[in-house]
Amino acid sequence: MSSILNIGEKIHVIHRQQYEGDARRHFVGTIKAFDMGIARVHGYLFAMDNKLNQFVRRTYPRTRLIPLTSAGVVINVIPDEVEISNITYQYKVGGDTIVTDGGEWYLEVTHL
Repeated sequence: MSSILNIGEKIHVIHRQQYEGDARRHFVGTIKAFDMGIARVHGYLFAMDNKLNQFVRRTYPRTRLIPLTSAGVVINVIPDEVEISNITYQYKVGGDTIVTDGGEWYLEVTHL
């Protein structure tokens, strides 16, 4: 049985806020396993630091189970050559948010 996502692919996950005041979280990682719409993904959590008003990466990598068929997540596939540990968030004048690995790859994030 084939899957739309494969083990080893890299993804950027936006966890949608259900209610105002919910934590704003993103996750960037590599798919380690996939079954019945749930992915085991190893990578980094980025959470909004309200004092700094920017996303901050948590220090240590972690493994999360992410329900990919949930309306509560937005999934972006990241190119293979992107190094997950180099990903940071940059902020541009006018409010645009850019996710980048510091090289040529970047992702404009509009749904925060």
